[in-house]
Amino acid sequence: MPSPQQARAQASAITSGRAAPEAETAAPTIRLRELFDGPRLSPGQRRIAQYLIEHITEAAFLSITDLAERVGVSQPSVTRFAAAVGFSGYPALREKLQAIALSALGSTPATTAEKRSNELQAAVDAEIANLENMRRDFADPDQVIAVGRALSRSTPLTVLGLRISGSLAEYFAYAARRIHPDVRLVTRGGSVAYDALLQSREAGGTWLLAFSMPRHGQETLTALRVAHSAGLKVALITDLALGPVADEADAVFTTGTGSRLVFDSYAAPVLMSAALLQAMTDADPERTQARLEEYEQIAEQHQFFLKD
Repeated sequence: MPSPQQARAQASAITSGRAAPEAETAAPTIRLRELFDGPRLSPGQRRIAQYLIEHITEAAFLSITDLAERVGVSQPSVTRFAAAVGFSGYPALREKLQAIALSALGSTPATTAEKRSNELQAAVDAEIANLENMRRDFADPDQVIAVGRALSRSTPLTVLGLRISGSLAEYFAYAARRIHPDVRLVTRGGSVAYDALLQSREAGGTWLLAFSMPRHGQETLTALRVAHSAGLKVALITDLALGPVADEADAVFTTGTGSRLVFDSYAAPVLMSAALLQAMTDADPERTQARLEEYEQIAEQHQFFLKD
């Protein structure tokens, strides 16, 4: 009889392709990435793009003056940004942004003042919004499936998370070791990280999964560059769709973080991690079941866990 975890692995396989009818309208974040990811943007233009991604329902209705002030750039910079992403000017870009914002507002229940009676509830509401955005992104799970397969095939598989991102990397690596024969965790930067990345590539590894959450460290950016120079491909879970860290990744999974309290919360990044783990189990179900079964036998033999 399979363990509960084995049963979950069997029953929760991800189905490829877009779902219906929700998938008929792409998530706002997906549509904005399609607008902004193609052109090569300057640092100032990236700031504009990131602000629009994070505040679409408000930013789409700002004047060019207000948007420039919010982002901290000049009005001509906003005009040049509109041209860089393929529009005749800011009015044409704003018209497109407003259509995206209205579709987002139409698909998300309004948040009333009554729902936000205190700061803790507001923090929960913010995380719910992050998860709702991810749910819309998951309407098309093909990227998750493809990267999960690639991570599954990479032996060894290296997982990197520095500073605050270390706990996310530890969670992923702990679970991945149940279904993958060689998972290497890197939570220290500098030369320690470089050694681990180079050794992983020399041992036959092809992919690195990295986590980068605010505040984004220079050492994370450097580690990703080292990984690329060594020949590793990089999958990245982060809160920023654009920027120097995302530029170093071959696949980026953008997830919102809860920022209403003193320290950020990470409901969406953890769920994204679980989705990639699921895709890895789907990629090689026979290996998954064999490894889970072996682990359950060892756990029972050595009494790892208390009886429920």
